[in-house]
Amino acid sequence: MAKGVRNIPGISFQRVDNRYMKYTGNVGQDFVESIFSFGSYQPIPVTQLLDSETHQQGLVNFGWRGWEGVFPTSILKGCNHNSSIDKKTISYYDEAVALSASRLQPLTSYFHQDKRPDKFEGTALTGVQSYMGTAIPSLTGSVVFTDIARKESQSPDRGALAYTRVRPDGKQNDFGVIQTDYDFGSQSAYYVSLGTNLNQSRLFLGVYNSMLVTDFNQGTIFEIV
Repeated sequence: MAKGVRNIPGISFQRVDNRYMKYTGNVGQDFVESIFSFGSYQPIPVTQLLDSETHQQGLVNFGWRGWEGVFPTSILKGCNHNSSIDKKTISYYDEAVALSASRLQPLTSYFHQDKRPDKFEGTALTGVQSYMGTAIPSLTGSVVFTDIARKESQSPDRGALAYTRVRPDGKQNDFGVIQTDYDFGSQSAYYVSLGTNLNQSRLFLGVYNSMLVTDFNQGTIFEIV
């Protein structure tokens, strides 16, 4: 049972000894996309779900709506006179304060506005998977994730592929971008899903040429090698 969820694009499980680590993402609203990991949780019988006051302490809480990833949830407004300036106003201050100590901290976050040269500006998180294979040694033990489309100026649109690692001290880690060398041609390539095989030794990327659900038969599944 998890609370504080805005939109989860899937949950993946990684076996560690005799238990499973869970990895999931929380899709942001205007600013932040976040990936979370957790191992312990409190099971709740379905018949007791409505009796929320009894079980609040044991729940995994991702922080929404008081928190959007690492930031207190804010409203974004542009400037009519200067497109390079915007205004961010904290929306749910009291909820952010109440959840500041009890919410689960993200494993990593990436942002819709990020001018660092080795990062990317995201749109929406679409997949999270752990990779335990050895065919790509630099990724072994990493948590890989996808974003549907980079916000940087480019035509046609391209999705983003990235990775992070779990820090031994449990604190938030940074992420790295995975550059692909496949030529998608003149069509857009939106990264809509990420999958693995049963033992998480292979990675599969779902790519679609359109963001419209009424545009049929434009998808391809690739293996990342």
